[in-house]
Amino acid sequence: MNNNSTKQKNGILLEMQNIHIDGYSDDQWHRIVKGVDITLRRGEVLGLIGESGAGKSTLGLAAMGFVRAGCKLVKGSIRFDGTDLNTISEREKRALCGSRITYVAQSAAASFNPSHRLIEQTVETTVRQGLRSENVAKTDALRLFQDLQLPEPGIIGQRYPHQVSGGQLQRVMTAMAMSPKPDLIIFDEPTTALDVTTQVDVLASIRQIVDQYHTAAIYITHDLAVVAQMADFIKVLRYGETVEDAETRKMLKTPEKDYTKSLWAVRSIEKEEKQSDDIILKIDGVDAAYKGKTKVLKNVSIVVPRGCTVAIVGESGSGKSTAARVITGLLEPMKGQVLFNGEPLPLILKGRSKEQLRRIQMIYQSADTAMNPRHPVRDILGRPLEFYLGLSGAKRDRRLLELLELIELDESFVDRLPSELSGGQKQRICIARALAANPELIICDEVTSALDQIVQKGILQLLLRLQADLGISYLFITHDIATVRAIADQVVVMFQGCVVEQGMKSEILNPPYPSYTQLLLSSVPEMDPDWLSDLLEERSAL
Repeated sequence: MNNNSTKQKNGILLEMQNIHIDGYSDDQWHRIVKGVDITLRRGEVLGLIGESGAGKSTLGLAAMGFVRAGCKLVKGSIRFDGTDLNTISEREKRALCGSRITYVAQSAAASFNPSHRLIEQTVETTVRQGLRSENVAKTDALRLFQDLQLPEPGIIGQRYPHQVSGGQLQRVMTAMAMSPKPDLIIFDEPTTALDVTTQVDVLASIRQIVDQYHTAAIYITHDLAVVAQMADFIKVLRYGETVEDAETRKMLKTPEKDYTKSLWAVRSIEKEEKQSDDIILKIDGVDAAYKGKTKVLKNVSIVVPRGCTVAIVGESGSGKSTAARVITGLLEPMKGQVLFNGEPLPLILKGRSKEQLRRIQMIYQSADTAMNPRHPVRDILGRPLEFYLGLSGAKRDRRLLELLELIELDESFVDRLPSELSGGQKQRICIARALAANPELIICDEVTSALDQIVQKGILQLLLRLQADLGISYLFITHDIATVRAIADQVVVMFQGCVVEQGMKSEILNPPYPSYTQLLLSSVPEMDPDWLSDLLEERSAL
C-alpha cells in the first residue's frame, strides 16, 4: 500500500482535532493523550508507532468514538465522514462501529467465542446490523477467506477457534472486520504474537484486502519494519504527543527528531557469542505428544552450556514451547530423558524435589496472565523467597528490595498491583520472581514478543547483565531473529517437532543456509518499504 503512492485518494474520511484524553489512576486523573491531530482520507493507511504508553491504542479506540474504562475524552473533535462522533448516541455509535468502522485486536484468540464456529462469528455483526442476509454474508465471507489465503476456505469456517493456528485466526478476524465492507479498519498490533513466516502471510493478506476494497486503515504497531510495509504515512507518538509525522518513505529515509532516530536504531544490541563445553542441560532423544496423539516432538536433542544462552527458533507449531514443557516436567515425554548437571531429572513435575524445581525457573510470554492480578509485588516476589529459600520477616523484605534493585526498579513498586505496572515493568517483575529462587537455568518463552522495541531493548540488556553478573544460563524461545542476534550464543532451529539445525550463532545466521533456515531469515521484515512486495514477487517466481 505504501508503495502505491500514485493511487487515488478521495476526500477526508476521519478527522480528529486537538484530542485530549485523561486516564484515572492513583486516585487522580492524568493526561494520557495531549492534543493529537489525525487526518485520514479514503484508501489511506496511517501507521501509529511509539513505545508503550504513547497513546496508540487509546487513539485507535477514539477514532471509533470510544475510550477505555477509566478514561475520558476531555477535549477535541472526532468527525467520521462528516459525523461528529461526540454528539451521536451510544446506539448510533455502536451501529456505526459494526458497519462502517471495524477493529482488529492484537490477540485474536481472546476475541473469539470458543463455543461458536468461525463462519458464524465472522458474519454475526453484518447480519445483526441488517447489512446483508445470512446466506449472502456467508458467501462473501468465503470469498474473504479465499482472498486472505486461508487454507481450505470453503471448510475452515466450520471449525472452532481452537482448531486453527494463531495466524489463521488473525486472518479470520480480519475477514470478520471486512465482512461489513467498512470504510475504516483499526488494526491494533495484529501480528505482534505471530512467528515471522506466518506474519508475512498475514501482512500480505491484510495489505491485499485493504487495497482491494479501498478501505482506510489505522495500523498500530511498535514494529517499525512492519509499519514500513503497511502505511502510506507514519505518525510517531510519545507520552501522548505527536513527535513527528510524514510520508512513510520520507520518514524512513530522513527522520527529523532525535526520538524518531532512536526508534530506528533501537535494534543495535548484538551479543558476542561465548563457547563452553560445560553442559548444564541436555535434552536427549525426546519424543512427546499431547494425550497420546500425534508426536509434537520427534527425537529432539538439545544442549545448553553453562553461563550461555541457547535460542530456540521456529514457526508456530514447531515444538519450541513443548520442549520447554518437557524440561520443566509439565509434559512427560514418550521417550528420551532430560539431564541437569549430568543427572537425569524425574520426567514429571510431581516427581521432582524442591531443590530440582528451584534450579530451573521459567519466565512466560504474557506477564499479564502470569501474575495474580490481586497480589501486590510484595507477595508475588515473596512467595518464592519463602518456598525455596525459607526467608521470612526482615530477611525476606531485605531480599525483596535487592531483587527490585537487580531488575532496576525501586522500593516504590513493592505495594503495587500488576494493573499499576507498565508492560515492561510487569515483565521485569516476572524476571525478579524467577531470580528469587536463585536458579541456575531460566527458560524464557517469548518474553519480549509483546513489548515495544524500546522496552524490548531494556529487557534484553537486563537479561544480559544478569547473566554476566550471576552466571545464569538461558534457554530463550523466540520467533524474533533480531532478539536471537541480541542475546544468543547458540541457535537451535526447529521445524514440525524436529531439530533441523543447531550450532553457534555465527554459523546458523550466516550463509549458506539450509532451506528452512533460509525461509525463516528471509521472512524477517526489513526497514524498506519495498521489502514485502519484493519478497512476495521473489517467492511467486519460485
